[in-house]
Amino acid sequence: MTVQRSYDTVIVGGGHNGLVAAAYLARAGRSVLVLERLPATGGAAVSTRPFAGVDARLSRYSYLVSLLPPRIVRDLGLRFAVARRTVSSYTPAERRGRATGLLVGGARTRESFAALTGSDAEYTAWQRFYALTGRVAERVFPTLTEPLPTREALRARVDDDEAWRALFEEPVGVAIEEHFADDLVRGVVLTDALIGTFADTHDPSLAQNRCFLYHVIGGGTGEWNVPVGGMGALTDALAAAARSAGADIRTGHEATRVETDGRTAEVAFRTEAAEGTVAARHVLVGASPHALAALLGRGAPPPAEGAQLKVNMLLERLPRLRDRSVDPREAFAGTFHIAEGYGQLAAAYQEAAAGRLPSAPPSEIYCHSLSDPSILGPHLAARGWQTLTLFGLHAPARLFTADNDAARTALLKATLAELDAHLDEPIEDCLARDADGRPCIEAKTPLDLERDLRLPGGHIFHRDLTWPYADGSTGRWGVETEHANVLLCGAGAARGGGVSGIPGHNAAMAVLGR
Repeated sequence: MTVQRSYDTVIVGGGHNGLVAAAYLARAGRSVLVLERLPATGGAAVSTRPFAGVDARLSRYSYLVSLLPPRIVRDLGLRFAVARRTVSSYTPAERRGRATGLLVGGARTRESFAALTGSDAEYTAWQRFYALTGRVAERVFPTLTEPLPTREALRARVDDDEAWRALFEEPVGVAIEEHFADDLVRGVVLTDALIGTFADTHDPSLAQNRCFLYHVIGGGTGEWNVPVGGMGALTDALAAAARSAGADIRTGHEATRVETDGRTAEVAFRTEAAEGTVAARHVLVGASPHALAALLGRGAPPPAEGAQLKVNMLLERLPRLRDRSVDPREAFAGTFHIAEGYGQLAAAYQEAAAGRLPSAPPSEIYCHSLSDPSILGPHLAARGWQTLTLFGLHAPARLFTADNDAARTALLKATLAELDAHLDEPIEDCLARDADGRPCIEAKTPLDLERDLRLPGGHIFHRDLTWPYADGSTGRWGVETEHANVLLCGAGAARGGGVSGIPGHNAAMAVLGR
């Protein structure tokens, strides 16, 4: 089928944000064309079967949901649900010569803190600290789908000087060190500041604070949930909603150029067979700021650098733990922290900043299939197979530029060794095999993500996260560019990052003049 000659809106990129924008605009009666370079929509929010001949649909890249506003699900009539995890986190440890750990979430939390630290002090501090972040979440999260507030207006809305200082003004390490004494507890708290963010605890840029903020405000609670059916269930539902409202979605169509006079625009695109152009009143770019700059033919923004190792595994069984006080089904249901003590995180950062792979790579793991077995074929679920998703921290792209394959292999080996230190059997003994007899494990470095998804520098947020308030570079919604009819609706927009749909929603609102 040929593309029409003109549309009200052309959206570049069929990731989840582009699809959110498409659905809102089509439901408002606008004619919408989505141009997606890849063979399928979804971007990084997809479910795939990465292992040959194995019926397991893994959330290959992004994997948990927190920042998606329920109003977007309701507004668009999405058939999509999330499952709550029964445990928030488990962190194995060695104390007084024995294997133990910290289990957070559920009735045993207080007991677990006391067993690990010897008193109730850290548990009490935990309750107080997360009450503080909870107050911020309740007040800030609703603003993410509103026009950007000023810094002063957001501070007035937070209405808590201690919380504002801890999260918005001082390095988050200050608050963590003020509240907690135990190194392991401090590390568990800090991890939310380092997801896809290569920064020191006390970095004066406060990049770690911005990352931390978005990881504790989702849904007004900071809770992270499992997408039922895998992350692809969300983007499939979004694509269906957009199409049912009349949006024209074309995969295998790569946008190559955008020209605009501020009132009308022309988008050039290519397919395997042909090239073409399409006119539009508005163009929304659901790709990175770097892609936007290339499309407009202007200078690129500062380089972005991803800092993570993403590993997907399929197991025939969950591994036994050295800590016999917790069942593996409990430990892996939430976030399983590995080598993420406060001192360990600092050491890993220093090594990576010096150009070396961390000797004890920090990572966190969780098992999707414990909360949502629907991603496994019935025969796999009946046999007790499970998925494991591992997300490694402090793995900046610079460590892989000399030899991506060698660095990936070395870092994966070291990361799994840190996990094995807390297991009663090697994780490799639990790995399933695919139809060709190969272990069901894959690892993605920042360079792999840049190659596969065109994430700049492999940065999962497209760039460092921004504060959720207006500054000199933002417009009313945080999606505006120097051209009135060209908007950025990808993760690199203000208040972008994560699987939220917020930039897509906000760009649609900007087009509709809301």
